[in-house]
Amino acid sequence: MNWIKNFVRPKISGILGTKRDVPENMWVKCPETGEMVFYRDLEANHFVIPRSGYHMRMAPEARMKHTFDDEKWTDIALPDVVVDPLKFRDERKYADRLKEARAKADRKDAIVAGRGHIDGLEAVAVVQDFAFMGGSLGMAAGEGIVTAMFEAADNKLPLILYAASGGARMQEGILSLMQLPRTTVGVQRLREAGVPYIVVLTHPTTGGVTASYAMLGDVHIAEPGALIGFAGPRVIEQTIREKLPDGFQRSEYLREHGMVDMVVHRHEMRATLSNVLHMLMKQPTPARAVQLPAPEAPQSEAVPADTGA
Repeated sequence: MNWIKNFVRPKISGILGTKRDVPENMWVKCPETGEMVFYRDLEANHFVIPRSGYHMRMAPEARMKHTFDDEKWTDIALPDVVVDPLKFRDERKYADRLKEARAKADRKDAIVAGRGHIDGLEAVAVVQDFAFMGGSLGMAAGEGIVTAMFEAADNKLPLILYAASGGARMQEGILSLMQLPRTTVGVQRLREAGVPYIVVLTHPTTGGVTASYAMLGDVHIAEPGALIGFAGPRVIEQTIREKLPDGFQRSEYLREHGMVDMVVHRHEMRATLSNVLHMLMKQPTPARAVQLPAPEAPQSEAVPADTGA
């Protein structure tokens, strides 16, 4: 056995050549249709599946590049907070989970904030990273959002928040829930400063995040097919023991029922944000920004299947 393993197999491998390693993310499967899309093509299309139009999750850095002029922005320094204040442990220590998430994402928590320009108008953007522990709101994320809000208010800059979260971070207990009123105070500071607060609801936005700052914007924009709500549809069905309407809690359904102002395709998101911000800041509309579409009559639209997020 050792002779075959140590001598014969290496000889055969040398004759046939070494198989090249293929990156796992070279091809991405559409959750809705099963279509396989080359990763670079998907990235060039702002992570929207070309044929189905399904909006995949977008990393914070990609969001920032897509939002700001020349893909440039200045990061807002986010304060440090106490790590694992409750010494929480379930199957694993929370400290270990947090350490793993930080290493994988190469950031401290689920929030990225920065200042840049959108068609020449300076603004602050905050992006929640769902890949970081489900975008859950803990002390660090709450502190980051509040810091960005105060930065925008103090400098009289509009703020755009891309929401993507499963809710409060259970491992931080009541300290996580305390971030909900704190972020509400941040929203109030923006209003007192007289600057716009625009919320872009992406898939998924649920839990306490939806019950607080994600639904307190001056304008609410949703991406197509995004799941938006407090409790998930399966939980609601099990509670009321009734079948929910088709598309319930999806962007298009919420627009038809007055919960969001508009549903905007990702390719049109930057121009839409530019138009809205320039209008609310009483600045001339940039020539290259497209005009806002007229409200459409309610119609049935295909929505992506729930991915279980």
